[in-house]
Amino acid sequence: QVQLVESGGGLVQAGDSLRLSCAASGRTLSSTTTAWFRQAPGKEREFVAHITVWNGGTTYYADSVKGRFTISRDNAKNTVYLQMNSLKPEDTATYLCAAKSSSLSPRYDYWGQGTQVTVSS
Repeated sequence: QVQLVESGGGLVQAGDSLRLSCAASGRTLSSTTTAWFRQAPGKEREFVAHITVWNGGTTYYADSVKGRFTISRDNAKNTVYLQMNSLKPEDTATYLCAAKSSSLSPRYDYWGQGTQVTVSS
């Protein structure tokens, strides 16, 4: 059974930083694509960033976070991180970690419960 557990969320002020963690069990994250999504109240789930298995971990970001957020992976800890800098109030959301069952899967098959990030102005 695959389990993803997010942590690291909290209440911060605009301009602050946070690092989210996604710890996995039952699946080796270095063998698949892992992503962060976010969902704000009343809004649809939004892609934030992903890291693949290719070339040591190719990354891709939504335009809204590019240059401010960094996704990374610690293979030894089987954990993916999302470093969030220069946070803005519009970054407020529940952040969810997701992983594919295989690197070629067209969808994300495993999801965590999410961690809340609130950015005050």
